[in-house]
Amino acid sequence: MDSRTRFCCVLLLLVIVLSPLSANASSKLYIVYMGEKKHDDPSVVTVSHHGVLTSVLGSYDEALKSIVYSYKHGFSGFAAMLTESQAETISKFPEVVAVKSNTFHKPHTTRSWDFLGLVEDYKPTQQPGLLQAAKYGEDVIVGVIDSGIWPESRSFDDNGYGPVPARWKGICQTGQEFNAMSCNKKIIGARYYGAGISDEVFKSDYNSPRDISGHGTHVASTIAGTEVQGASYGGLGTGVARGGAPHARLGIYKVCWEGAGCPDAAILAAIDDAIHDGVDVLSLSVGGDPGHEIPGSLHAVQRGISVVFAGGNDGPVPQTITNVVPWVTTVAASTIDRAFPTLITLGNKEKLVGQSLQYNASVFSSDFEDLVNAGRCNAESVASTNVTGKIVLCYAPADAKDNPPWVALPNAINLAVTAGAKGLIFAQHTSNLLDFMAGCEGIMPCVMVDFEIGQRIASYQRIQGSPVVKVSPTKTVVGDGVLSPRVASFSSRGPSNIFPSILKPDVTAPGVSILAAKGDSYVFMSGTSMACPHVSGITALIKSVHPKWSPAMIKSAIVTTASVTDRFGMPIQADGVPRKLSDPFDFGGGHMNPERAVDPGLVYDVDVKEYNKFLNCSTGLLDDCESYELNLNLPSIAVPNLKNKVTVWRTITNVGPVEATYRGVVEAPAGVDVSIEPSIISFTAGSSTSVAFSITFMAKQRVQGGYTFGSLTWSNQNVYSVRIPIAVRTVIQDFIADTS
Repeated sequence: MDSRTRFCCVLLLLVIVLSPLSANASSKLYIVYMGEKKHDDPSVVTVSHHGVLTSVLGSYDEALKSIVYSYKHGFSGFAAMLTESQAETISKFPEVVAVKSNTFHKPHTTRSWDFLGLVEDYKPTQQPGLLQAAKYGEDVIVGVIDSGIWPESRSFDDNGYGPVPARWKGICQTGQEFNAMSCNKKIIGARYYGAGISDEVFKSDYNSPRDISGHGTHVASTIAGTEVQGASYGGLGTGVARGGAPHARLGIYKVCWEGAGCPDAAILAAIDDAIHDGVDVLSLSVGGDPGHEIPGSLHAVQRGISVVFAGGNDGPVPQTITNVVPWVTTVAASTIDRAFPTLITLGNKEKLVGQSLQYNASVFSSDFEDLVNAGRCNAESVASTNVTGKIVLCYAPADAKDNPPWVALPNAINLAVTAGAKGLIFAQHTSNLLDFMAGCEGIMPCVMVDFEIGQRIASYQRIQGSPVVKVSPTKTVVGDGVLSPRVASFSSRGPSNIFPSILKPDVTAPGVSILAAKGDSYVFMSGTSMACPHVSGITALIKSVHPKWSPAMIKSAIVTTASVTDRFGMPIQADGVPRKLSDPFDFGGGHMNPERAVDPGLVYDVDVKEYNKFLNCSTGLLDDCESYELNLNLPSIAVPNLKNKVTVWRTITNVGPVEATYRGVVEAPAGVDVSIEPSIISFTAGSSTSVAFSITFMAKQRVQGGYTFGSLTWSNQNVYSVRIPIAVRTVIQDFIADTS
């Protein structure tokens, strides 16, 4: 079975098993996909689904016990507990397209909106910005498929809101610690999907839409949280907490469970319900391993719903990007212009600076404390070093390749706390893990430093007879003095190993140390989970301004107006080992620019029927799929196997001034000649608003190479600049591993 055929199986429904519900220990949860047929009468679909099961299980009662979910709005299908032989029998029914076992996914986990330029105030002499033009997202409905909601948070206050939009068909599903009053004019609906979840999980989570982990609440408040003055994390990051579309409405779909993840069957049911309920945008900060795609998203896009996904937190390793289907917007994570400097003073009066998220003044001492170096700060080194009552330095640069910071740091914190240390200074390469410092809060000061600072502290400790150190309280700094944006080290990178002709991620957005709601308070969280809702919020605003735009047009507007430089005009960097200049596999089109995205000039639109052809290619039902995928009208181009010459087609649609002329400007990837035809495109009143053009790539040298990068920009006399990223790899032979 080739990779594309495998992807079909993955796309529709993936392959990890849920705990059995029935007495039959060999039963597993399977998802039965019966195609595009939909049912206006839910009772009809339920009977037909039960009918299929009854014919296999022998009785209607057994079918009733077996079925977990019926999918009836976006497509026809169901999830049921079946043995392997029963699943195989059902797969042979003529009306059944596919039967696959269930898979679990996981959640991908004040200043950011100002950093993006999405400001609320404007002068009367100026044109209103995106927020004002979109009426703050008023009455746009965003569906959040995540871990639920904490409805009492101030971010979901509905004071001043009008009636719930009449088109909304959702419900407020009650349950444990969640009643009908938990929904309001802000949280207009909530559902939860607990079928197949074990009793053990319910002991650590709410059997209702209530959010225990805080992940879903953080995401929802980032998208559409009402303005909350004076929000902070213990005084750090103080400001106004708000969502990108602060007047938008929220539909909540809880599919992620503490200790159990986010099962495919539940996600599929949530998407199906969201289609029925009437959401305008779907936000999913969830994902699995590369290649394990979330099922059902195409059905939402086919109904005009924009779908935004997190790209994953497995960077900076290449080919780790997830959620790579072309009809969704896949988001990478980047930093903002905020830092949390923490002063470290050595006994010789030398002052050094690290970063932390410590706000509890009681853990800081005005006196110097003894300093020890525990090296790797693993169990052995901490046990052999007297760290009790002392500040511990963890400095082991040679160990970083085998013990990365995201593993070593939490272990070091736990060991230091258990051993009774007075504080921790942890040296590491840049990894954007500042949130981990929360494990020290209220116990002892913990600070991150880079290896250079770590070396200076280690040198002082080594030569000083009685080394001492003092850690001062953390400060908040914002502005031009902070190098930003940078693609986060943890943000998953392209290229896609399933569809190398589809360039992913699409765009990057703030996802590092984002302050948003959790329970009744506000906390920092990092991850592409935090970047995804930033794009979801902007998608909602654009939807408000341009309600007739397709999901592809909105995605194109965001990608083609993104920035590849920072505020000083310098290329955006990507954190990693080492830090480097970003390329399209790090950030797609670049860093999202909301104010430009609402008026892009040109867009790359896609007829949703083309996505069906793409899906058929993944199943092997169509020939010449390589050519088809290259010519799918996306706002990016990836040519993974340029042997000599290839021509790719795109179509641009004018959404700007009726009279306009654009000139194509090419930045050719290294080692490749690129030409476009035509190179100048004009639009006039009465002419077509869409024009096709070709881009021809020719290899300058025949090599088995890696990817090089470029771009194509349609420029309109500096009024509009519509840029798409390009990635090209030259090859001599197909399927030669690039591992040398």
